[in-house]
Amino acid sequence: MSTTRHLVNRQRRLATVAAERATATAAAPPGKPAPPGAARDEPAGTTAGEDTTVEDAVTDDADTGEREEEAAPRRKRPPRLRLRLPAVLCALTVLLGAFAAWAFGSAASLRDDPARRNTALTDIGRTSEVKGQISEAVGAVFSYNYASPAKSERSVKSYLVGKAVQQHADMLAQVRAQGQKQKLVLTTTVTDSGVELLDGDRARLLIYADQSNTRTGTSDETTYAAAMFAVDAVRRGDTWRISGIDTFAR
Repeated sequence: MSTTRHLVNRQRRLATVAAERATATAAAPPGKPAPPGAARDEPAGTTAGEDTTVEDAVTDDADTGEREEEAAPRRKRPPRLRLRLPAVLCALTVLLGAFAAWAFGSAASLRDDPARRNTALTDIGRTSEVKGQISEAVGAVFSYNYASPAKSERSVKSYLVGKAVQQHADMLAQVRAQGQKQKLVLTTTVTDSGVELLDGDRARLLIYADQSNTRTGTSDETTYAAAMFAVDAVRRGDTWRISGIDTFAR
């Protein structure tokens, strides 16, 4: 490309010099020297050649710059950039792995938190079920009639499991001992209850109850009292049973 431009520019320069020479020769009178400033016959390759050479050099420089600009986009990335990209990808992989491990551990800790597993406020059907059955169980096991002690024994077997059996026996030991002599009738009625914890087949409830104790041995005498305690419950099949009794006594 630069050689073709060089030849074209040289031909244009030579044609211009030849035209100037012809004009100067025709304008000068015969026998008189050419006027100052007129073109003189000079060997080819002097002034004209020098001008053409200068112009061609500039043209060649421009062509070289154009070739460099065209070749610039095709240059390859430096080796440092090619080596840095795998290192960055490895670092990102390590960070993502660490984040995944942290997220998995956090999710596991949330699942293991008892407060997260408590469905007392979200599972309305199960909450109502446990409240109804445990209220009935409390009324049955904490009531006693001297005329039918076997009924109390059946209630204990039906509604109590685990350590609650011995806790109940200790709480009503005096009532059983004095029952036949004083002809005691103990009646317990649950007035309110609240589910503190409901986790699958386990629950804990706060119980509010009214109790009336009537002695009919010598004279009818009835006393009333209010009670508040907590019970732990477990679900066996379709029935909730009391597994622990907490009277908040130190």
